[in-house]
Amino acid sequence: MASSDGEDRDAEQNRAEIIEQLERILRSREFQAPDRGRRFLRHIVEEAIGGRSEWLTAYNIAQAVFGRGPDFDAQSDPVVRIEAGRIRRALERYYLVSGSGDPVHITIPKGHYAPHFERRAGVGGSANGPAARSGETSATAQPRRGERKLSYRDLLVPVGVPAIFAVLAMLALIRPLEEYLTPAPSRPAATEDQAGGARIVVEPLATLGAPSGGVEIARGLNDQIISQLTKLDGVVVLTPAGSSPAATTGNAVFALQGNVTFEDDALHVQLRLIRRADGRVIWAKRFDHDTTGQTAFDLQDAIGTRVVKEISAISEIRDASRPR
Repeated sequence: MASSDGEDRDAEQNRAEIIEQLERILRSREFQAPDRGRRFLRHIVEEAIGGRSEWLTAYNIAQAVFGRGPDFDAQSDPVVRIEAGRIRRALERYYLVSGSGDPVHITIPKGHYAPHFERRAGVGGSANGPAARSGETSATAQPRRGERKLSYRDLLVPVGVPAIFAVLAMLALIRPLEEYLTPAPSRPAATEDQAGGARIVVEPLATLGAPSGGVEIARGLNDQIISQLTKLDGVVVLTPAGSSPAATTGNAVFALQGNVTFEDDALHVQLRLIRRADGRVIWAKRFDHDTTGQTAFDLQDAIGTRVVKEISAISEIRDASRPR
């Protein structure tokens, strides 16, 4: 009975530490995620520590977090997969920037929605807790008095140094030593851009008459369009900040520009696709949506899907995307 009580206390302690870590992440400015992403993370963490990881499927998450109906189809509506990718990257950034010293590491393994929790040894918490017991084997194996523990340096110095000189001697025989001391001229790496295909630079959408949160809606729509465009075969998607001059010149380079206008209960998105080589507008269209009873994320998903469907049907995009 005592053992069972101890296991229950350990499990409860682990759950408390995970919830504390979740709240720490959600409070941090370095965790850059919209409201629905935060709801997504809270939902999967609470379901996992509640013993319901097997219920964390795209279908169940779409209904619980994103308000989708029973007719939800994950193949035609990738909202859960897209959000999982965003939160996965947001967590990686958080732990890299400000969470390196946190006691619990929360990750979302690729291909899954159930989160993984890892207790970082030696960081906070009690050393007697179950999360810390994974280090007991190495911690208790202390050397006896008078003995010195063998270190990696003891192994590397006698073996590694002679090996290094032997390798250098062999290299000197095969090729003149100065060839190894003189750096070879750098060659541009072969990229998808150089292999041809249509390259689309997605520029940030301007906002006109934006209410509170309007800028975030436009930014989310930008992200959704980029995410959908990357699924088109033969299309390379670029952003202005990450594009090199070589990647944004040529007949097969296009710029997607536009603005978002907010008017009462309506959302208007005006877009145009410009050929960079001569500045010619090859496509332009306005998308109107009634915002009544719809969330910003529903609007972003619906408009993003329509935009990419229209662009994929443009003859110049299709011709540039064909393999040569």
